[in-house]
Amino acid sequence: MTGSPQSSALLGPLLSDPSTSARFTDESAVRALLEFEAALARAQASAGVIPAPAAEAISRAAADLEPDWRRLGAGSAASGHPVAELVAQLRVAAGGAADFVHRGATAQDAVDTALTLRLVPVLEDFDRRLSGLIADLAAKARGHRRTVMAGRTRHQQAVPITLGLKVAGWLLPLVRHRQRLSELRPRVLLVQLGGPAGTLAGLGRDGVRVLEELGKELQLGVPCAPWHTQRDGFAELAGWLAMVSGSLGKIGTDLGLLAQTEVGEVSEGSAGTSSAMPQKCNPVRAESLVALARANAGLVGSMHHPLALAHERGGSEWTLEWLTLPQMVCQTAAGLRLADSAMAELEVDADRMRANMRLSGRGLLAEAASAALAASMPVSEAAALVRRASLRAAHPGGDLIRSLRKMTEAPVAWEAVGDVSAWLGSSDAFINRALATAKA
Repeated sequence: MTGSPQSSALLGPLLSDPSTSARFTDESAVRALLEFEAALARAQASAGVIPAPAAEAISRAAADLEPDWRRLGAGSAASGHPVAELVAQLRVAAGGAADFVHRGATAQDAVDTALTLRLVPVLEDFDRRLSGLIADLAAKARGHRRTVMAGRTRHQQAVPITLGLKVAGWLLPLVRHRQRLSELRPRVLLVQLGGPAGTLAGLGRDGVRVLEELGKELQLGVPCAPWHTQRDGFAELAGWLAMVSGSLGKIGTDLGLLAQTEVGEVSEGSAGTSSAMPQKCNPVRAESLVALARANAGLVGSMHHPLALAHERGGSEWTLEWLTLPQMVCQTAAGLRLADSAMAELEVDADRMRANMRLSGRGLLAEAASAALAASMPVSEAAALVRRASLRAAHPGGDLIRSLRKMTEAPVAWEAVGDVSAWLGSSDAFINRALATAKA
């Protein structure tokens, strides 16, 4: 296997998302760095710090520059980042405006802003994808509000639920994630400009004005002060990515369990094949959703380490972010892609759901039977009676309701109690509330 599934011809089609991965190539990184340098020059010209013709020359040079990639790599090895070498190449290309390139800035300004610039379209895309997935899940929750199935707790049949209610449970966290995304974007998508130690002393008294003009140029938010050592924005984003992946992993977990041969209530349509067993139809998308969720859950802790960096600059913590955040972004994108395709091809076997509810001798109606009996006897006595009947019903050919009929003469409408669709509580109301939330 390769070091990164995002760049793998073998694993990429399964565990990556091409449009998102394209935002985190070397080429996209360098283009974003050059966009920062050009915008910085224009912002300084607007603030009267450098001549306007110099800013124009730098902008042209940045747009046309074809970098020497070998030298950029060597520069990264020497400096810990590619900015110093890229700025050197840009100065050559800028000719007479060379002295005005990168004025007052530091490498972290360029790298942080370049990463933020690439996050802007990615987060917009995530919002659109979440919206589409929520709409799809809402349609399924609405369409399966009467599809009764066994609710399961700790892998055992518990009480009847509907598939619509289960899907509503998949949907609601995604609605909250969209809300969280809208709240965190203003805290994350911020321009970075602070100079060597966050004072912008190289720009004299014009630092704040240049910072504000740079934000306008790049259409990014302007922080109260440089955030070189304030990494909470990226840590918050990493937490959000892990939560989205985790919620998609919950869907994958349920799909995988419901698709088991012994259960067979749904298929997520991936038709994954085995190299040795021709009959297999493996839930590959569901498994991948779980794997991606666990991978991001493991990575999110790494994004908390930079919060405790030292003094006015952290080298190892900064590098740790480069190793972690793009990977988490790409894995979240892959999860959204897989979930979308799994939902588009989801197949539901309602007959199998009804058959499975009979496997326990209708034991999942124990709560309903206890409630019915409690109308004519003490609650503890009713519970003990249903417990004894449940043990009988657990044997092959057993049936809870039939056993109770024989064990008690209590005046209970057993036909009504035996109707699984009559013991769904507020399921319909909860589905309606979830659908209303999805529309809000």
